[in-house]
Amino acid sequence: MELDCTHAPSTVPSDPGIAGIGVLLSFIIVAAIALLISASLIFQEIRSKADSSPQKPSILRRKLLNSYSDQQILTGIGIQSVGLAKRTSLVPYHFFLVWMLSLLSMAVHNATLLALARDFRRDWVLRWMRELLMLVNLGLSCTYGVFILRAVQRGITDATLPIECAWRPETPTLPPAGNAGVSYAGTGAVIVGNVVIFGLAIWYLHARARRFYALVQTAGLALMAAFAVGATVRVGYLADAFAHATPIRLSDGGERNWSFGQLLSVGMLLLPLATVVEILRGDIKCAPPENDDDDEGQRRLVDEEGKGEGETQELQSDIPAQERPEFQPNPLVGSVSSFLHKK
Repeated sequence: MELDCTHAPSTVPSDPGIAGIGVLLSFIIVAAIALLISASLIFQEIRSKADSSPQKPSILRRKLLNSYSDQQILTGIGIQSVGLAKRTSLVPYHFFLVWMLSLLSMAVHNATLLALARDFRRDWVLRWMRELLMLVNLGLSCTYGVFILRAVQRGITDATLPIECAWRPETPTLPPAGNAGVSYAGTGAVIVGNVVIFGLAIWYLHARARRFYALVQTAGLALMAAFAVGATVRVGYLADAFAHATPIRLSDGGERNWSFGQLLSVGMLLLPLATVVEILRGDIKCAPPENDDDDEGQRRLVDEEGKGEGETQELQSDIPAQERPEFQPNPLVGSVSSFLHKK
């Protein structure tokens, strides 16, 4: 079907696969859970260091957070890929919602890295795989930002033309919106901020120094939580599933209806809980994360029942275990931090 960028329809159909109530709630609920778990792990680590007390392994929370962290980065990449693939039919309203959801998932994923960074530092394969996914996510997010800037320039942010029309010469340039200046500044700031945060995240995953470690974790968590809240508020203000009015007129209310796809999106949130139940039941044994200052190298299987903790099993041993380095550099190209230190 040939793309028509000269005649804007009066209404556009809804898109429940992108902006349906179940899809939006799944993003928001996962973000809230991941932020809460990240905060609990970070503050527990800070408190244990301040009290000079041994840190509890927190197996269940780390396992659950790792699952939600993977889910955040993959769903962010997935929904952005779908949006770009549908750019010839997706209007700027839906395109912007996709970008907000991806920013939400990116902010929450960065927050989870603050709590799980030690696990990635000790395995260069997992670390570089995660960094590759972060790079792909950053590239997609910047691409979305450029599309939004172009739409603002052509004045079609609230039009019913497909977002691809922002690049077509036959598209009529409409008068800019009253908040065009704010849109330019805000979108540009988000793009630059994403690039800066990506660089800081890569540095954080490769850094070995512990100076100001607690300050970096606390400030980073607060910043990512603020970004996540801002993206969530923006989605709630614009999405037809929550808002009373949208910038464009939709021809139906499909984004407010609960269909099988919307229920499935919310139901997928329960998958990581299955692993938690298996750990609690003893079907899966998980080794606890090693502390940075743990030099005993001993493990023992201890039943935590009756100690008031939510995690029932911790793995320790009387047999000296093989020492694992705090940071495992890539054997192929080395470490980023290795270039910053003289040998």
